[in-house]
Amino acid sequence: MPSTAEQLDISPEDYLAGEKLADIRHEYINGEVYAMAGAGDAHVKAALNIASLLKNHTRGSGCSTYMSDMKVKVADDEAFFYPDVMVCCEDSDKQQNYVKQHPLIIIEVLSSSTEAFDRGKKFAYYRKINSLREYVLINPKQYQVDIFRLNDKARWELFSLNDAKAIFTLESLGFECDVQDIYDDIDFTATYID
Repeated sequence: MPSTAEQLDISPEDYLAGEKLADIRHEYINGEVYAMAGAGDAHVKAALNIASLLKNHTRGSGCSTYMSDMKVKVADDEAFFYPDVMVCCEDSDKQQNYVKQHPLIIIEVLSSSTEAFDRGKKFAYYRKINSLREYVLINPKQYQVDIFRLNDKARWELFSLNDAKAIFTLESLGFECDVQDIYDDIDFTATYID
């Protein structure tokens, strides 16, 4: 978590009630609440690009694609996060308006302040979600996409893509595109402050 985050000690019920009224989003880990910072141009474009591609791919399939305003619940109210993008395919999630519990895929777009957390502790929390099959990390500053995929031996395997022409594949959805498609309209020469 970013060190500048606001930390409070509240119950999961109070957290969820407060999020419905909050002007800014917060993530929740074991009673502590962390305010979330805004995102830069490349971050937003990368998230929008992959979400749009997945939305088109899942249309009519029974799966739904969500962006950064939808929460995912980890374990028994242990943590709540706002992934940049996630895909859920279970019917029980369709009945939940504010929180999803059974994502098939979670995608995070990295920033300097959150990369270590997204790769480490957050991924450890996400691995507690039984439905999760693929976890993707996108670096918005260069062609670099890491796909963590749960294999048939219940082990997470890493597939790294560092070329614009590489094929990005989500096996759990039967989806693929060029890595370049994820980076559409992103200017790598722009100044980044994150």
